[in-house]
Amino acid sequence: MRHAQLALDVTGFLSAFYTSFWWIPAGVLAAALAIKLPTIIRLWKDPLLRAVGGLLLLACSVFVFVAPSTIAWVNRITGVPNISAPWVYSLLTAFCGSCLLLIIAWRNGLSDRSAATRRAMRWVICVYSGVIVALWVLFALANASVERLTDLDTYYANTPFMRELILLYLLAHAVAVLITSRLLWNWVRTDGLDAWLRWGLTFLGAGYGLNLIFDVAKLTAVVARWTGHDLDWLSTGVAPPVACLSAVAIAIGFILPHVGQYLHDRWRVRLAHHELRPLYLLMRSVNGGGVPWLLRGTAELRLTRRETFIRDVLLPLARRIDADLRGRSYAAALALGFPPERARALAAAVAILDAVDGTRDRPSGDDTADDTDTTDLLQEIGAVSRALRRPDAVEAVRTRAAARAGAAGPSLPAPEVR
Repeated sequence: MRHAQLALDVTGFLSAFYTSFWWIPAGVLAAALAIKLPTIIRLWKDPLLRAVGGLLLLACSVFVFVAPSTIAWVNRITGVPNISAPWVYSLLTAFCGSCLLLIIAWRNGLSDRSAATRRAMRWVICVYSGVIVALWVLFALANASVERLTDLDTYYANTPFMRELILLYLLAHAVAVLITSRLLWNWVRTDGLDAWLRWGLTFLGAGYGLNLIFDVAKLTAVVARWTGHDLDWLSTGVAPPVACLSAVAIAIGFILPHVGQYLHDRWRVRLAHHELRPLYLLMRSVNGGGVPWLLRGTAELRLTRRETFIRDVLLPLARRIDADLRGRSYAAALALGFPPERARALAAAVAILDAVDGTRDRPSGDDTADDTDTTDLLQEIGAVSRALRRPDAVEAVRTRAAARAGAAGPSLPAPEVR
């Protein structure tokens, strides 16, 4: 008895969740469409992007028109009880067909114009278009005069023609979900996928997997009606919230690769700008100026301006770098246990600091410079700036290099900053 009451409480909560918050998946899907829309408009000739846009629009439409209040509104303005049923099922069937077409195009690529690919796409279009036509024919033949807003599938499970209509849309949905899920999970397991794309496909696979639970719950409740049993709670209490979760997962699957890559690029640019700060401040101490702040400047523009300023100041300074000091500093950094790449950056930092000190101490008008080629310092200013963030390591290398200056033995050649 306790278990039965718990089941009723859970299903009652899930049903209330679906009835009250049906707009959550619709809103998430609309957000996914809004995020994709600029790219779709900009690259309108790309059929894959147009397919994604159409798919999201169909999915959003399904959840808008499946809400009980919208069902009642459509029935009222048309004057036909339950006409929302074939309309919503048609949208759902079109969504299923679009999913299959999109996956076929993704899997085979736009350049694949083989007969097998064209045949598969024609088969999907013909079959699912035929299903939509059949849904409307069956509804026209059926007697469904009692309006049902939430339990139409089980209420009309034994009604002629409505029975076939319900079974047809569920089977068409289940077949599409099974095929799409299989193709998605096979794709996820392939090598060489971008991490964001892999996560997006994983969410898509999870969303279509939840759709299978939706189909099983609906079919079980309908079959139970055929056999004289009452499992309507599976159709009205379990299937709808599962469909909501499925829609959210599918929306995340479409959003994640785009948004994730965008945020990753923004973070990479801002991190690069931040990492250049120590070297930028050092160059400001030489130049006496800096980069004016741009209130509306993009992160990329700020990064470019900071890089340009550093290189402009570093270029004349680099000609005064002591190549022998740089070589000793590199050897000292290696002796202290730093890996070669880090040792090169530390050696460059020591040499640049020495050149800065020499510039400050040089009498006015003294432009003496050696002919050593140090333009490689301009190529990896990020590594040098990161080395300057560890003044203790720079000072340790500087001290050891100074000690090596009086020691016997050849110095290592000045390393290139790579």
